[in-house]
Amino acid sequence: MNKIIIIAFILATVPAFAQKLDASKVPAPVKKTFTENFAGATDVKWEKEHGNYEANFKQNNQKLSATFAESGALMETEQGIEINTLPAAATAYIAKNYKGDKVKEAAKLKMANGETHYEAEVKGMDVIFDEKGNFIKTQKD
Repeated sequence: MNKIIIIAFILATVPAFAQKLDASKVPAPVKKTFTENFAGATDVKWEKEHGNYEANFKQNNQKLSATFAESGALMETEQGIEINTLPAAATAYIAKNYKGDKVKEAAKLKMANGETHYEAEVKGMDVIFDEKGNFIKTQKD
């Protein structure tokens, strides 16, 4: 009986994680928006996460990712950055609230509305900050 419960739990939680996706399964509006915004992108790999589509790719020798709604709307673009380039306020927040924990990686996010956010991965969580480094939220990585 315990094995059945464990298997059911695993099957129920698998869709919550990012799922690799063949490009043929990406909706046409998403592909169209991607091509319009990221001409010349190479090594494109698709995932589906939380109902959205994420493209991980290279452009101009940089690793980027972009998230799209099923409608094709571009939601955000993410570019990895050096951890030491996070805004000072973000670094101070992490030092105070995650004492002794290290930032695994950092990114600069360009939101659909034009705002810039920063993301720091700490303890398996994404800690999100605004352009000035003010804390916005945490979310599961």
